Amino acid sequence: MDNEYRRKERAVLVSILVVASVAVASLLAAFSYYCYIRNKVAKRINTRSRKDAKKQSDLGNFQIVAEKGLQVFTFKQLYSASGGFNKSNVVGHGGFGSVYRGVLNDGRKVAIKLMDEAGRQGEEEFKVEVELLSRLHSPYLLALLGYCSDNNHKLLVYEFMTNGGLQEHLYPVSGSNSIPLKLDWETRLRIALEAAKGLEYLHEHVCPPVIHRDFKSSNILLDKNFHAKVSDFGLAKLGPDKAGGHVSTRVLGTQGYVAPEYALTGHLTTKSDVYSYGVVLLELLTGRVPVDMKRPPGEGVLVSWALPQLTDREKVTQIMDPALEGQYSMKDVIQVAAITAMCVQPEADYRPLMADVVQSLVPLVKHRSTSKTGNQL
Repeated sequence: MDNEYRRKERAVLVSILVVASVAVASLLAAFSYYCYIRNKVAKRINTRSRKDAKKQSDLGNFQIVAEKGLQVFTFKQLYSASGGFNKSNVVGHGGFGSVYRGVLNDGRKVAIKLMDEAGRQGEEEFKVEVELLSRLHSPYLLALLGYCSDNNHKLLVYEFMTNGGLQEHLYPVSGSNSIPLKLDWETRLRIALEAAKGLEYLHEHVCPPVIHRDFKSSNILLDKNFHAKVSDFGLAKLGPDKAGGHVSTRVLGTQGYVAPEYALTGHLTTKSDVYSYGVVLLELLTGRVPVDMKRPPGEGVLVSWALPQLTDREKVTQIMDPALEGQYSMKDVIQVAAITAMCVQPEADYRPLMADVVQSLVPLVKHRSTSKTGNQL
């Protein structure tokens, strides 16, 4: 009986040991699987965190750095350079503030943009301009020479563009101190090409691409020889890393230039800039502002009025700027009108890349002496 009892006892003990071993092995397997899953989830969270941090920083890879050639000014220096921000030295106004003509101690002529008041939007625009323009270098972008961030004073210092903005030459204001020039056809074509090259640089030669978001005729500045540079990057955004993507953002810009899909959805792409560029081409063709509700019915919105006529050889001459006095090549006009029609297509996918626009315009721009730019009005 004792032997039988011991045998049973051993069998039970073996069973217990087997069950315990299996349980321990199961626990170890479960723990290993738990660690594996936890590690995998942690990696995903870290990856997402990095992506989110990248999105949240937006312009994080464009840190404010005093790059070689970018000078940090004191408020006192710029106050002196602008003649105490005298009203007679005002050369322009924008959402950021007023722009003053100035002369630095070394004799350089500059444009000084003074932020009106230290609001959140103004602070953001100031930061974006300094961050971007300290890194972007193209002969078709307005050069930032330096900045001042002295207590509540925020100022940006640019190279001075003698002939101001394109807008003031297309739409002269009576009583203005400056004498605008009536831009001839060849000059308009060259301005169109150089502005296109500015946007092409932002879209194609920077990674991720930069979307201007406020491209318009007043943000195309002209030097003494009427060469064009793109300016005012306060609303610029970094575009998506992948082709065909978009960034979602608050709708900002200027009425008449904002692409319809961006206005409706807040989805911003490089094609949004292409639409704005198309509106500027329309201004160069027609000499009309993008929105003018004083016009006859149907003519108040420039794109809506002009688009049906851009691809009709007979009708396109009817929308041309009278100031050109017919002194243009019809072949050139038809080609530019076709490019314009593509740029202002309601569907973003149908619009060309800026690189394609540049290639289309290059053959139309004739090399000539820069001294002949137009006629004084």
